[in-house]
Amino acid sequence: MAEDLLIRSDSATETKADKGRALPTNLEAEAAFLGAVLIDNRVLEELPIELAPKHFYAPIHQRIFERILVGVDRQMVVTPVTLKPFFEADEGLSELGGTAYLARLTADGQGLLAPRELAQQIYDLALLRELVSVGRELVESALDTSEEVEPMRQIEGAEARLFQVAEGATSENTGTHFRQASHEAIRMVEAAMNSGGGLSGKTSGLEGIDRKTSGLHNSDLIILAGRPGMGKSSLAMNIAFNCAEEYLNFQRDGGPHSYGAPAAFFSLEMSADQLATRILAEQAEVSSEALRSGKLNRDEFQKLSFAAQKLADLPLYIDDTPALTISGLRTRARRLKRRHDIGLIVVDYLQLLQGSGRANDNRVNEISEISRGLKTLAKELQVPVIALSQLSRAVEQREDKRPMLSDLRESGSIEQDADMVWFIFRAEYYHEALRPDMPTETSSEGDKEKYRVWEDRFLELKNRATLIVAKQRHGSTGNVPLHFQSEFTKFTSPNMKDYSDYGFE
Repeated sequence: MAEDLLIRSDSATETKADKGRALPTNLEAEAAFLGAVLIDNRVLEELPIELAPKHFYAPIHQRIFERILVGVDRQMVVTPVTLKPFFEADEGLSELGGTAYLARLTADGQGLLAPRELAQQIYDLALLRELVSVGRELVESALDTSEEVEPMRQIEGAEARLFQVAEGATSENTGTHFRQASHEAIRMVEAAMNSGGGLSGKTSGLEGIDRKTSGLHNSDLIILAGRPGMGKSSLAMNIAFNCAEEYLNFQRDGGPHSYGAPAAFFSLEMSADQLATRILAEQAEVSSEALRSGKLNRDEFQKLSFAAQKLADLPLYIDDTPALTISGLRTRARRLKRRHDIGLIVVDYLQLLQGSGRANDNRVNEISEISRGLKTLAKELQVPVIALSQLSRAVEQREDKRPMLSDLRESGSIEQDADMVWFIFRAEYYHEALRPDMPTETSSEGDKEKYRVWEDRFLELKNRATLIVAKQRHGSTGNVPLHFQSEFTKFTSPNMKDYSDYGFE
């Protein structure tokens, strides 16, 4: 049966690889597995991997398996008899004896002895064939010197293809069937319902942000921008920590759905030990200044030790490699995805990344290349990417210091490529700069009143922050109130019910 298929199938012209060597296949395993599924559809529920039609070598086997999946999805009992109407006009099957071939698949039932092993072998051989394809393309591109020679670009492309192979992708991507896309949409709705309504992506750990955005969604590029001193690095680290901690708690305690994920934090500005110090200070609620100076009392040191022990297994990975290029970032991110299945990437910050060098010293073009690269990375790895960004000094020249989309520094493509743009704003920071001289006993009543007015406003603004959602591709814009503990560099959700605009509507 398999020998006839090898000769007669419309894949016969593709059975040989370069130099006459056969591509890795096992048509007998494919036929036996299909036979097992047709005898007992429940075999599909116990597979060790997610087998797809594209993993079968013979095109007729691909079509049979695809029809089986459609039938099972519709809760039909799929047998050679129920499949017969769909294949009576199939030319590939007619060369093998017509619909009688479907019955021949179930003739001996040998596939029922080891269906899991057969499925794994079919999957593994499909990956080997893809490796052959990647290798052939790599050799051909390396030998072709008719165009500009860019070996590093070829290496990056090859690594991207190898990552796709590792993820189980095949060389042909003909698009996602609506059935598959709709299933994913239903899964997201179900996740939102399980969360109590609202959260369909990964959690930021901050209730207001989750409510406004419905979570951090796969393939989204989120730009978090602010002027120096606003706390954007602290907020990004808080979110990465919260997402990783939620995943860790899910691994320990279980639940209907995981709203967390292992996170990767690419820090081009701070070292890994500095970031770790920040996290320990936040979780132990010990002053960062006291931590750096070592001026801790016994209780504070115990809290610090307990926090370190609690976070020992936290799936948060910090890469502090300086002067990273966008291609280097993608390479490292793919490796972390493959090794640790990261589900969130944070980049601190976008302007410190370097482009490919093809922008001809044009910084705007280079930033455009970087922002497009980050969006591509989010889609390729199917994870949310949060990229921090600086704002132009134009903010400081305005009376109203709240940032706007036009303040994004160096390139309009940042706004264009982003699915969401967030600005972090703390009115306290700007109000503190207006502090008048401390009045003395000899100060006039006017000076004393001026200071009292300033102090009252300062106390009103103290520890308050606002996340301005200036762009959201799939939702509304608006403000999210946050509480900022500057001594711990920690953002939390405020307790107040009405904490919306802090008096600057």
